[in-house]
Amino acid sequence: MLANLAVLDPPYENYFYSDCGVDAQVVVTSPLPDSNLSIIGPRLIIAWPAGNSGICTFFEPEDGKNGTLGIELVNSTVGEPLAAINVEESNNNYSFVGVQGVIAFNSSAKLTVPILGSVRTIRDFTEGPSLLYPKIQDAINVTRYNSTGALISRMWLDNSTVSNFTLVPYSNNSTNITIDNGTLSFDSGFYLFTASFNYPQLEQLTPEEVLNNASQTLIDDQEAETTSLSFLSYTDKLLAGAWRFLTYFGRDSMIAALLLEPVLSTGNASATEAVIGAVLERINRTDGSVCHEETLGDYATWLHLQDNETSTDPIFTYPMIDTDFYLPVIMARYFERFPDRIEPLLSREAGSVDVANQNLTYGNLTAINADKILRITAPFANNQTQGNLISLKSSEIVGEWRDSTYGLGGGRIPFDVNTALVPAALRALSQLVDMEGVLPDAAFTSSEMSDRAKIWEDSTLEFFQTSLSTTEASSRLEDYVSSVDYYSGPTYNDTLPESGNITSYAIALDGYDDLSVVDVMHSDTSFRMFFVNSTDQEQLTSFMNSTAQEINRPFPAGLLTGVGMVVANPALSGSDVLIQNFTNAAYHGTVVWSWTLAMMAEGFNRQLSRCNSTLETAPDWCNNTSVFGNVVNAYNNLWDVIEANEAQLQSEVWSWTYDNSTEASSNGTTGYTVTPLGALPPPPGVSGGTESNVRQLWSLTFLAVKRNEAWT
Repeated sequence: MLANLAVLDPPYENYFYSDCGVDAQVVVTSPLPDSNLSIIGPRLIIAWPAGNSGICTFFEPEDGKNGTLGIELVNSTVGEPLAAINVEESNNNYSFVGVQGVIAFNSSAKLTVPILGSVRTIRDFTEGPSLLYPKIQDAINVTRYNSTGALISRMWLDNSTVSNFTLVPYSNNSTNITIDNGTLSFDSGFYLFTASFNYPQLEQLTPEEVLNNASQTLIDDQEAETTSLSFLSYTDKLLAGAWRFLTYFGRDSMIAALLLEPVLSTGNASATEAVIGAVLERINRTDGSVCHEETLGDYATWLHLQDNETSTDPIFTYPMIDTDFYLPVIMARYFERFPDRIEPLLSREAGSVDVANQNLTYGNLTAINADKILRITAPFANNQTQGNLISLKSSEIVGEWRDSTYGLGGGRIPFDVNTALVPAALRALSQLVDMEGVLPDAAFTSSEMSDRAKIWEDSTLEFFQTSLSTTEASSRLEDYVSSVDYYSGPTYNDTLPESGNITSYAIALDGYDDLSVVDVMHSDTSFRMFFVNSTDQEQLTSFMNSTAQEINRPFPAGLLTGVGMVVANPALSGSDVLIQNFTNAAYHGTVVWSWTLAMMAEGFNRQLSRCNSTLETAPDWCNNTSVFGNVVNAYNNLWDVIEANEAQLQSEVWSWTYDNSTEASSNGTTGYTVTPLGALPPPPGVSGGTESNVRQLWSLTFLAVKRNEAWT
């Protein structure tokens, strides 16, 4: 398979290359005239899924005038723009593989900082306080190469793997690269670069192998999307995102698989079983926790050394409280459709990746995870108090998908986990225990799990419900717009109810600044709609109406902007600390995530589908003309903005800037310009900006999530 894909997201230009020998992503960063030069500078990154490995080189203009140097990747006789490298060496177990291409500099330049080895090491430098580790950097060697060029190389900490980066004048033999104390200087012009390493490669799934038989037409109809999905899909795991997360993330892969369910391949050696198998393989056998992230390659060796250990073994982390609950859900949905896959999948021997799980089967690990869920959900089932809800681990400040420092506003008890994921997992266990061969020795029955699920469905939402008078809400909107510097448009307080109270649901409980509730509007209501079909009619009607109204109201009165639905909005919180936490530069602030658009859209669709008149169990709100109309309007308003932002949908997250010179629209869609999150200064208290992945696994879910014309 040969695949080339270019994705331009200025100031970032991304190029993906795959063939039978190597998969690689190349990112060229070149400042724009309006770029913040304290954040954006000339840079070249080469990232490989194998080992989550990478090379990063930072450049600056020779004359020191920041912002004058521009770089770009160009088509040439070498490649359009990339070509593969595959060099066998007799003294190495693995060939040196990678990519090459031609890069153009508009002025004389210097290569100042090279980082070779791991994507995680690159991230530590670009996202943290510019961290460089002497033990890693001191191993970099800079030597003359091919008489006029330079070779930058580094032996990994495993004393076996080597990363190589070369830069040689192209089509100009008179140009010479000067090497001075490890810094390369060179004139403007064209240069051939190569990037390679000798590390075992992964086995990629082709687009044909990722998609099921009924969805093969997508390969031609949505070539860029299916190529991107293939780049992140491998026989033993799916990767979270490119370039920053080219490794296993349990939550990301399971959410993606659940949303992609209609199109994803199934059966032996399929994408679906790659997801489920990867999760089961990495379960912590001691307590049943599902692995959040896998660290491997050079960075794993580095972390072992910090613990005075000499090892190249992968490291598996378990800080999250949400990831455990996705597993039974995805397994129940898969085995319900394909019961013939229960025995082949669950009889597989574990331990090929996580050696700690040797002598266990995937079936054993499924049972261990189920036992954990049974254990930790029992206290609330027996006594419905806030103290018995699921909270973050005591040693962690994050624990679910909003896993940035201020993603939950300091909240310890998250909405999504307690009101949606726990009851969904319990419902799934009630199904799995009835499936032959899944949980043969379970200590619970299907009816017991169903009863427990209903307790969690019916009794958790009330802890997060908040109420605010229309008068106070209007005042808070005025204060918000006058206090923030990134939004200067209307308050849209005319979209609030004329009188009475506004019902909403807090994003979390027990927040920073002694807040009992983190009273921020948010997109996590989508979890409840996507995962739970609740039957408490009064509660359900109120929830559906509130969720719909927050979509129907334009930002800052609601969640909808011209560039998408923001995942959090503190405008009605009345809290200075929350307003500072949730900005348009915060990773989980007033920004747009693609996958949450997909889950919200599909969540509305699933709930609207319950209104089918042929069903005796249709919820009461379906017959409430006002609420039903609000939900239908929300569904269509959401899809209108999704379709208007089709160009961004494969990205991880994006932000916006606002220009109030444009006449405001009644639906709040004008005045916004899509802005890469990494191009904005970080919010207060955050050491570095967060660059979005241009391709994210769970942002490819619109391959499956489509607008249901029945609700238009």
